[in-house]
Amino acid sequence: MSYTVFARKYRPQTFDDVVGQEHITRTLKNAIDQNRLAHAYIFVGPRGTGKTSTARILAKALNCQKTDKPTTDPCGECDACLEIAAGNSLDVLEFDAASNTQVDKVRELIIENVKYAPTRGRYKVYIVDEVHMLSTSSFNALLKTLEEPPEHVKFVFATTDVQKVPTTILSRCQRFDLKRIPTALIAAHLQGIANNEKIQLTPEAAESVARGAEGGMRDAESMLDQLVAFCGETIDENDVLSVFGFTAQQTIVSLCGALITADAPGALAIVHTQAEEGRDLSRLMTELINHLRNLLVAQADPGGLAGELTEDAVAVLMEQASMVRMEKVLELIEQFAGAEQRMKWASNRKMHFEVAVIRAIQTLSQATLSEVLEVLTAMRTGEAPTVREVPPKPSGPAVQLTKQAAIPRAARAPVAIPVLKPRVAEQRVAAAPEPPQISEVAPWEDEPVAVVLPAAEETKSPDAPAPAPVELEPMLAMQAAEPIVSKTPVEADEPEASPFASSADDTWPRLLVEVRKRKPMIAMWVESGVLLGIDGGEASIGFPPEQTLAADYCRQAGNRKFLEELLRELTGQDLTLRCQMKEGLVVTPPPAPEPEPVIDPLAQFKNDPLIRRALEIFKAEIQPA
Repeated sequence: MSYTVFARKYRPQTFDDVVGQEHITRTLKNAIDQNRLAHAYIFVGPRGTGKTSTARILAKALNCQKTDKPTTDPCGECDACLEIAAGNSLDVLEFDAASNTQVDKVRELIIENVKYAPTRGRYKVYIVDEVHMLSTSSFNALLKTLEEPPEHVKFVFATTDVQKVPTTILSRCQRFDLKRIPTALIAAHLQGIANNEKIQLTPEAAESVARGAEGGMRDAESMLDQLVAFCGETIDENDVLSVFGFTAQQTIVSLCGALITADAPGALAIVHTQAEEGRDLSRLMTELINHLRNLLVAQADPGGLAGELTEDAVAVLMEQASMVRMEKVLELIEQFAGAEQRMKWASNRKMHFEVAVIRAIQTLSQATLSEVLEVLTAMRTGEAPTVREVPPKPSGPAVQLTKQAAIPRAARAPVAIPVLKPRVAEQRVAAAPEPPQISEVAPWEDEPVAVVLPAAEETKSPDAPAPAPVELEPMLAMQAAEPIVSKTPVEADEPEASPFASSADDTWPRLLVEVRKRKPMIAMWVESGVLLGIDGGEASIGFPPEQTLAADYCRQAGNRKFLEELLRELTGQDLTLRCQMKEGLVVTPPPAPEPEPVIDPLAQFKNDPLIRRALEIFKAEIQPA
């Protein structure tokens, strides 16, 4: 007897055997139970997700001879079920659109045969695989038959490229989208096949095969079949990596960890090792991007990966996600995606990979403007900013600052400046410390780093002593504790003038200004009149005879109450508004409001007192990006 490959031997035979497509199988089973079967279905999805298998199961459910009506649980033992499973049933015609694209084939195999009743079963089922390959003429010829087929005919289409199917065909079918099968479900299914075949398949090997299948069950089963032929009855992860050139998940995790901790030698060593072992660097890049995508999902929706990955993989992702900001992960994905595109046409892929790794480490080590603003705002308001855990310091000499790299030039005076941490500085007054001894200090430690700043050339004298080291952190703490703008005692004692304190003569212009600001919808009606006077607790507004509509709008309860409250603010009196018509009244149009000045955000940022002080200390300048 000839050997049957796993992809055929373990092909689903019932709705319950279909893996990862519960939304499809449940809908079809309910339609059969409720006798709400459509005359045409179209299954859309990637390769190996169960489109044709689901179509065959539906055909068996319609024609199973075990019951006198369609059933959701075909027996698989009657003649109809066996013939459909073998592909030689006269009532179930499988039509390959990729091989029969001509309109003559469609007319011969489908259109002319639909009028004949089924030979044995209840329905004649036409399964058209890769239906998007049909020509335009074939689709047009099929339209009428598809719209009004005989009662005994059912159409089931399958396609991997639904965009090429005309909308006139799609509108006549019930569409079902099959999704990629999660990695965890594929790995569990492969373990079941291995148990039935008496094969020792390690969980790591099953997960590697499942990841390499990219959501296709048929691809995973074919890969397992190939591994059995190569390894025999024992398969581990190294066998999978050797046969298919995949990269171990631990390698991807280690590479991502090296990027997060700024371990450039470690990250480059991983790339070099994978290249020396003959791994496909383009695939390594793809898997790294997928891992970064999982990091992004873990940060945005911690429970979103539960159905896709194992618990151990999710735990590792959550740990790494807590060490890097979401915006940084987005930048890394964009950078690596661009490098992936360049690697497709490059002769030296390793060089592009290494450049992308170094650029990623630089991106993670750079502070964004939002992070700087968070720290400065927290220092000013006295609130604790959001603090992100600092990644652990990697081992190795490449990440330490050497003494030679920190030695200043002779013309410069050393100033000890502690590393700015994203926290509120404590107020303390201390004596000026001795000039620090430059040692090996990493930028994430708490000890101050000796940073050299240039002295002012015009004030420096050859005989002048070196200035004493300055502690920046106490100075910033005192600035954070004090207000940025201080008042003199005279200014502090003077009461602030009310914005509406003025004579009654300019009440009307200021009233119009406030109406434009607060309720511009009625400004045009108020501007049609003029304030006649204020007498005896009553404010009179006059309108010309042609402005009756404007006066009515001002008399409305809501508008009248608003104007009376505004007059109370302007005059300090409780006034009742009266709108009256006056013959011969001439209303002068009010002047147009002055446009508000445009504020330059960069100039506003530069003029901040704390920013100016920092620029003076560091002798730096802000340049636009």
